[in-house]
Amino acid sequence: MSKLGDILQDEVGAEIAGILSDADSRAEMLIQEARKKASARLAAHRRRSEAETRAADRRAQSAAELTVSTARMQARGRVMALVRKKALQAFDDLPGKPDYPEVLQALAEEAMKTVEGPKAVIVHPSDKPLLSGWATQKGLDLRTDPGIRLGVRIVSADGKRSVENSLPGRLERAWDTLASAVEKILWE
Repeated sequence: MSKLGDILQDEVGAEIAGILSDADSRAEMLIQEARKKASARLAAHRRRSEAETRAADRRAQSAAELTVSTARMQARGRVMALVRKKALQAFDDLPGKPDYPEVLQALAEEAMKTVEGPKAVIVHPSDKPLLSGWATQKGLDLRTDPGIRLGVRIVSADGKRSVENSLPGRLERAWDTLASAVEKILWE
């Protein structure tokens, strides 16, 4: 029986070796498949991380550009406000200039053209002596109003219509156009 036992033992040994070999093969395939899946997951995670990093970089860049743009706009606004303030302050020196009476007369002439039947010219009290001769020559009453600054108001005979023409008023009306021109000079 020993021969039969040897044969059975050899057969069983061969079968066990075959089963182990199959198990090793399957185990190797499973390990390779697991490695491929892990590698694919790792690559997908890396791509996702890189995409998220690029998106975060773009967001940070956009935020920085917006911050810079906002700062520039605010700076431009402050500069334009300063230019406007300086222009208005420059008007304060005009009454002391030798040609100021001619400026007032020119403003009055312009205003007079837009009022039908002018009756009176109204000026700041300090400007009254500068326009008295002109008002007399034009046949207009000369009145004062401390609220009128660097200009005149022409009033119609019926008192229903009046036109004010002043340097600060003209600057206000023309500011948008002037500001655009100043911005071009400063920033282009």
